[in-house]
Amino acid sequence: IGPALETRGIAFVARREGGPVETALRWAAEAALVVCDRNYLSPIRRFFADFARRSPCRVVQVEGDVVVPVQLASGKHEYAARTIRPKINRLMDAYIVPLDKRTVRHKAGELPAKVRERVTRDSTLALDDIGKLVAGMKCDQGVKPVKRFIGGNGEAEKRLQHFLGRPFDDYAAVRGRPEAGAASHMSPYLHFGQISPVAMALMVRESRHGSDEDKTSFLEEMIVRRELAINHVFYTENYDKYECLPEWPRKALADHAKDKRPHSYTHEQFERGETHDEYWNAGMSEMRETGYMHNHMRMYWGKKIVEWSRSPEEAWDTALGLNNRYFLDGRDSNSFTNVAWLFGLHDRPWGRRPVYGTVRSMGPASLKKFDADAYVKEVERLCVAERG
Repeated sequence: IGPALETRGIAFVARREGGPVETALRWAAEAALVVCDRNYLSPIRRFFADFARRSPCRVVQVEGDVVVPVQLASGKHEYAARTIRPKINRLMDAYIVPLDKRTVRHKAGELPAKVRERVTRDSTLALDDIGKLVAGMKCDQGVKPVKRFIGGNGEAEKRLQHFLGRPFDDYAAVRGRPEAGAASHMSPYLHFGQISPVAMALMVRESRHGSDEDKTSFLEEMIVRRELAINHVFYTENYDKYECLPEWPRKALADHAKDKRPHSYTHEQFERGETHDEYWNAGMSEMRETGYMHNHMRMYWGKKIVEWSRSPEEAWDTALGLNNRYFLDGRDSNSFTNVAWLFGLHDRPWGRRPVYGTVRSMGPASLKKFDADAYVKEVERLCVAERG
């Protein structure tokens, strides 16, 4: 990011010492304006609110995480995709527009000498050796870096352009098949803010490949479904707790909490992929080794954790814990909402089943919708590539 800003005449400071608010306040003391982005998770919202209260200068927040601003799309927690879809569809065309390109009026090189010196002095984060940088941090060192994804805006655009070539053709028909190679793999880049959903929507609409149905299907997933997830997190204070679930699935699962499980595994067994199900184990291997899993397999993976855990609360802790530890796109609105969906959020009651009650289940039939054996082989190839 530093070189990209430098070419535009913008100075870049990367700091690690001190908390985010105190660091930002240090620079705001001599600033005319502070611009920040938008985030819907509670900790980041608290950071921004704290900073805005204490900032000595004007603070402007720019929405870049969604297409339609969440509060404009809806002023309440939405029940399902069908309730938020018309609201987003009615507004999104006004936001899917290219940004005006503007040049910096006063480039960093023209700043007073004392400011330029301070930029150099305050850049305490050495970004030329990321491995060394991460090794010195107080974070989970048990999760290894992956080779499958390379970060950055340039890589995000490159990956999307590749996807919008041949892989995009027939997306609507085959997107639910993990072995078909029809996934865009863009969720990690959206998670880290390395590409905006508006930029992606523009590229999709302008693509020479893909039918109207393919484009509509992709935008449904990226905009409507993703922004439904953000709506849930924004309007739910305890979105990371089991208690965030609606009353009906919690009651349904509680009524069947003592049902005999066909299989039962601990958190550690799940994490190591030591179940009787080779397809589930393959999904866990893909997740653990590459930081990614196809959405269809994510649903099967999570539903089986519900079925094979000793209680629904334990299943919640396992699913959310593994999700947030290993997925590159974990720890965001989509993650918290997708895990809650496993337990009935944004869904309706289904036919009563052991363990699940009236919460939707997923059985072996869901694996017949694609070539599950081909998926296992592809995961084996990916894992060998990661270890090689």
